[in-house]
Amino acid sequence: MRALIQRVSRASVTVDGEVIGQTGAGLLVLICAMHGDGEAQADHLAAKIAKLRIFKDEAGKMNRSVLDSGGSALVVSQFTLAADTARGNRPGFSAAASPDEGERLYEYFAAQLAAQGVPVETGRFGADMAVELVNDGPVTIWMEA
Repeated sequence: MRALIQRVSRASVTVDGEVIGQTGAGLLVLICAMHGDGEAQADHLAAKIAKLRIFKDEAGKMNRSVLDSGGSALVVSQFTLAADTARGNRPGFSAAASPDEGERLYEYFAAQLAAQGVPVETGRFGADMAVELVNDGPVTIWMEA
């Protein structure tokens, strides 16, 4: 699985003009299941992201997790994280999991992140989504499992 994590002061996802998920201070997690991924990869990423110390402590150092800071997460599926840009000018996405497996692992990941104690809202798998965010820092981190 691949994840792009952004520390945000706020983020939201809109489908057909309706806000379907949002967070205040916390994380925007863009997530993509790859061929061969399973629950072990989702479990690993959920545990790692919940404990990732990228929030400022009293001294201004990145020393607190989303759990420590009382933040929440907005989890949005994004198969384009599987893009292969090695050849040509059009990215290929064949490394992404099938839509059925991608949706299953996306929902599983969001549930596992919530099970870690992080309040989670989500986008809608496969929908045309508009994601708005205010990146805090900016802090953006790429992770793979």
